[in-house]
Amino acid sequence: MSSPDDTGSTIPSGCSVFVSFPELLMLGEFVFGGLVWILVASARVAFVYDQGWVMFVSVFCFVITTVLFILYMLGVQRCSSGWTVVDVFYHFIAAVFYLSIAVLQARDTRGGLYYGKTYRINIAATVFAFVATLLYTIHAISSIVRWKTSS
Repeated sequence: MSSPDDTGSTIPSGCSVFVSFPELLMLGEFVFGGLVWILVASARVAFVYDQGWVMFVSVFCFVITTVLFILYMLGVQRCSSGWTVVDVFYHFIAAVFYLSIAVLQARDTRGGLYYGKTYRINIAATVFAFVATLLYTIHAISSIVRWKTSS
């Protein structure tokens, strides 16, 4: 883990975010989260309200993860030690939300009248949603540990 700077923040900045754990997980969250919403958007929708929630969560988390990653690269977290709490809160909420859409996507894929290419697209979206859930969960746990050890 990185050492705290003069404000107490242990989140790295600059290019260090590309090689530090758990910030490195943000790249996977970005890729797999992006794949989820791209695949769901490209497939036929049988359950409109369920897919609306899946799209909302995947796009929301994609955007927030991208913004946080850029802010960490710019070193905004050096202004306040509160960014560690923001990191914990966001990744915990994202993990819970992603778990909800992964289960929803799996249920809708299994219960839908999909066949052929549409079925394969929905299976891929389900798998990627569970991978994103795992990445957000690992990141949340690592952020909690970092927060507790820095306090």
